Amino acid sequence: MPPFDLAESDPFGPHNLPYGVFSLPGSVERSVGVRLGDHVLDAGAAARALGSPHAGLLAAPTLGPLLAAGRTVWTQVRRELREWVTSPSHRATVEPLFRPLSAVTLHLPFEVADYVDFYSSEHHARNVGAIFRPDTADTLLPNWKHLPIGYHGRSGTVVVSGTDVVRPSGQRKAPSDPAPVFGPSVRLDIEAEVGFVVGVPSRQGSPVAMSDFREHVFGLCLLNDWSARDLQAWEYVPLGPFLAKSFATSVSAWITPLEALDDARVAPPARTHALLPYLDDASAEPAGYDLRISVAINGHTVSEPPFATMYWTAAQQLAHLTVNGASLRTGDLYGSGTVSGPEPDQRGSLLELTWNGRDPLELPDGKRTFLEDGDVVTLSAWAPGPDGVPVGLGEVSGRVIAG
Repeated sequence: MPPFDLAESDPFGPHNLPYGVFSLPGSVERSVGVRLGDHVLDAGAAARALGSPHAGLLAAPTLGPLLAAGRTVWTQVRRELREWVTSPSHRATVEPLFRPLSAVTLHLPFEVADYVDFYSSEHHARNVGAIFRPDTADTLLPNWKHLPIGYHGRSGTVVVSGTDVVRPSGQRKAPSDPAPVFGPSVRLDIEAEVGFVVGVPSRQGSPVAMSDFREHVFGLCLLNDWSARDLQAWEYVPLGPFLAKSFATSVSAWITPLEALDDARVAPPARTHALLPYLDDASAEPAGYDLRISVAINGHTVSEPPFATMYWTAAQQLAHLTVNGASLRTGDLYGSGTVSGPEPDQRGSLLELTWNGRDPLELPDGKRTFLEDGDVVTLSAWAPGPDGVPVGLGEVSGRVIAG
């Protein structure tokens, strides 16, 4: 189907237009692309052909310059792109600049500066607490309702969708084992998350307020933060995740701009504890997002986590991330933390879905407690859009291979 002849209900129509970076077969040259249906538009070539003042930003081999340009430019570029792909007067110029998605290679669309992972789903946190602290009266730790828990991860191992994930090795020790052993993880897991991409940097020593979230964050993507549960259980006391999390984090090849998700904005869950002023969102505009996520293993859907249930919003996470004076850089990425809902089939990790291996999943190709070599995990999602048309998020997929 030609790129302009889309069904009105296509989730990647002109109302969406996510950004990515692609190359053509036999070429090492990378170009900024914008997705329309099952095609990608060479945005730089289109900008040059149509005399856009933003041609320089779109002709870059990465999204970095566009990310750094700021919200006013983001809005202007998006307006131009929508006109280019909808106006009949531009069709003759633009149509030759489309390529089928199946004919291009997609790359990590921006250079990841820093990576932070949060822990912001109350349902996930309560499930994890019930698994590991079953005898406590409240499975949430005392600080959880007062601040977004997070940790700084490894930006150098963030990889684009489609990249194989090598099973990590490290030390592990079960409680009954006399001593630790070294070897491949036997409890390899996934975490279904949403990643937020920072565009405009901030000055060190100057916190970013919740109200400035949309001035700094360009867009979002699906994110799978792979996790070696057995390595983590042995190493994380007292400083937290390390080798169990740093080996791979997969992100979608497509970054959806926040403006494409205006119709999906919702209020977060009711706050049960008074919040300190820098996190108090009682009078703020809705900062949650109604994203409907699906998790599939080898093509079989195992969970559908709802992002609207996340207790801490991305705006609160950004405010907390910077409240100590930490600066933002263009290309910073922060993950929402595992997305889990209240129902058993809405859990965003195998740890929860199998209750730490106690209740194996029944898949068409056999039972699973944790991931086996050769398993392919795919996250996909959509959000409500204008006039009832869904906004599709680019999927993130990865295959586990032996180390």
